[in-house]
Amino acid sequence: MRHETLLELAERDGIALPDSLVSQWPPALSAHDEKGWFRFQRLYDVARSVLRTEDDVRRLVREAAEDDVLDGGRWLEIQVDPSGYAARFGGVTAFTDLVLDAVRDASAATGLGMAVVIAANRTRHPLDARTLARLAAQYVDRGVVGFGLSNDERRGTTGDFAAAFAIAERAGLLLAPHGGELLGPDSIRACLDQLHADRLGHGVRSAEDPELLDRIVQAGVALEVCPVSNVALGVYSDLTSVPLPTLLEAGATVALGADDPLLFGSRLAGQYATMRAAHDLSDARLAELARMSFRASRAPAELVTGWIGEVDAWLAAEPATMAS
Repeated sequence: MRHETLLELAERDGIALPDSLVSQWPPALSAHDEKGWFRFQRLYDVARSVLRTEDDVRRLVREAAEDDVLDGGRWLEIQVDPSGYAARFGGVTAFTDLVLDAVRDASAATGLGMAVVIAANRTRHPLDARTLARLAAQYVDRGVVGFGLSNDERRGTTGDFAAAFAIAERAGLLLAPHGGELLGPDSIRACLDQLHADRLGHGVRSAEDPELLDRIVQAGVALEVCPVSNVALGVYSDLTSVPLPTLLEAGATVALGADDPLLFGSRLAGQYATMRAAHDLSDARLAELARMSFRASRAPAELVTGWIGEVDAWLAAEPATMAS
């Protein structure tokens, strides 16, 4: 969500926003403890609360697409938990239909390829996750490409969601739970062993365990690494501490992401810029990060081939800034 959209929708409906979402944007966050994560979650929920109408949802999706295009994006997989909006928009199915319709319209208007990952909330009952997994399975080949598990890793038990992920796996969906951000390697192992993860939301703390990292590499599990949010939430003290070089040197598939630009103040291109500056990444390394992001997606193969060709053309046109 754009900051100006948040302010406009809140003013329209008389919603009082905390100062940290108004005058101090982006807000100062630190979720290295329970109190810090509660602060982040509260701001996230306040931002979600301004979505009151179908047009609001369509606007949010369209603007997300427009901003990704401006950043050079070619494919956007939006993760959404329909249960968080069900009461206001007529149920999980009705809201999913709305989002998918908004995605189709935004994609047509902007030229950006788009798809949806339906995510369960690990702070809710695992039976709710099964309901969402069955919902996601119904929309295979209709715009939904994956199934995820979000919210605070320290809440709930990962294995309790195995049945939901089994439903999604049988449907052929990408399995993309969050893991390895607020908790360490054991959280990642649970996602691999019990949820059969194909891609991990974050997974960055696999760098702490060479054996686990090698397992991830051998299995071809992709990592969605979001450096600016890692620092904002207190996972790492600064951008130079984000262990991207360790992951890359081990051969991991890494897709850089912005996580939530509204709360972290940095969009997709910013992640590439900050990681180049923090770790002296070459043009060749940045190009490979872009290629890996396409390979880790569920975009159609023919589109991925074309986009990788665009990356190769960019690299050939740019003078190498340093050895890869």
